[in-house]
Amino acid sequence: MKIILLYGGRSEEHDVSILSAYSILKAVYYNYYKVQLVFISKEGQWVEGPLLTEAPKSEDILHLTWDTSGERTEGFTGKVIQPGAIQKDEEEIIVFPVLHGPNGEDGTIQGFLETINVPYVGAGVLTSACAMDKIMTKYILQAAGVPQVPYVPVLESQWKENPRKVFEQCEGSLLYPMFIKPANMGSSVGITRAENREELQNGLAEAYRFDSRAIVEQGIEAREIEVAVLGNEDVRTTLPGEIVKDVAFYDYNSKYIDNKITMQIPAEIPEDVQEKAQKYAKIAYRMLGGSGLSRCDFFLTNKNELFLNELNTMPGFTQFSMYPVLWENTGLKYSDLIEELIQLGINRYKQRQSFFAHK
Repeated sequence: MKIILLYGGRSEEHDVSILSAYSILKAVYYNYYKVQLVFISKEGQWVEGPLLTEAPKSEDILHLTWDTSGERTEGFTGKVIQPGAIQKDEEEIIVFPVLHGPNGEDGTIQGFLETINVPYVGAGVLTSACAMDKIMTKYILQAAGVPQVPYVPVLESQWKENPRKVFEQCEGSLLYPMFIKPANMGSSVGITRAENREELQNGLAEAYRFDSRAIVEQGIEAREIEVAVLGNEDVRTTLPGEIVKDVAFYDYNSKYIDNKITMQIPAEIPEDVQEKAQKYAKIAYRMLGGSGLSRCDFFLTNKNELFLNELNTMPGFTQFSMYPVLWENTGLKYSDLIEELIQLGINRYKQRQSFFAHK
């Protein structure tokens, strides 16, 4: 079987995707699979790279070069292709979309792959779209009775029309500090902390650089607890892990550049809190229609109050990433995790095909 590894993408998380893709390439069972690299540039071009039959020696192979005519250039070269060309293969394929953020994790790529009728790893269209959108996630989890921190959704149009009303809504519902986030972004891109009205204003301006919809959340003193989820109908979870920070605000640089974090696995929390986190993770996953994988992120206060922050349908697979490390702690090693995700993707595809057959 051929794995088509889709990576890169147009979002701000382009570089994170490359890191994740390289880790996956090193873990694939090449005695069962070959891997076709397909890179999506920041401009949206699809570039077909080499076909790999063994693990690459370095990450350099992922940094493809090409010219606008699609001709090969010096270095690790690729050729520009039409997206639909990935379907034109005689052999059995599955797409592994290692794409984080908008235009990759938000249902757009998933919808395209459904349209050209190819199996893929991970969540479907609706799940991806809802989980990527922090506002929609809040509404769905609220309906499911999953606890969350207080929040105020703020559309850019509302902000432009009446900033004073937005200030009054936020300050009437929340206390400083507040966190301002773009509704559709991940890896802490565009997130800021506000201690006063001026910082709230600046934070909204920063969030609107990435999305026309933002969410303002109540800042709380809390530990960050994460649970990994795996499965389609049969949903499994890991024990919670904890992000232990030596910085006040766990931003993009802390995650991927400076790596100023350590992971405590399993998290040192009471057994009832552990069970509650696993229960809420399963509820959130099922309510959002999850398939394949997700990572559920929680806040845990010093009073052992648990709040679900978000559900990430394509969590990072870098060497620093919590998701694969949580499963390794459970006894599922990295290569076997990749294999299971591929099988879950194939099973989901076959199930969907059976639904069409019954019509």
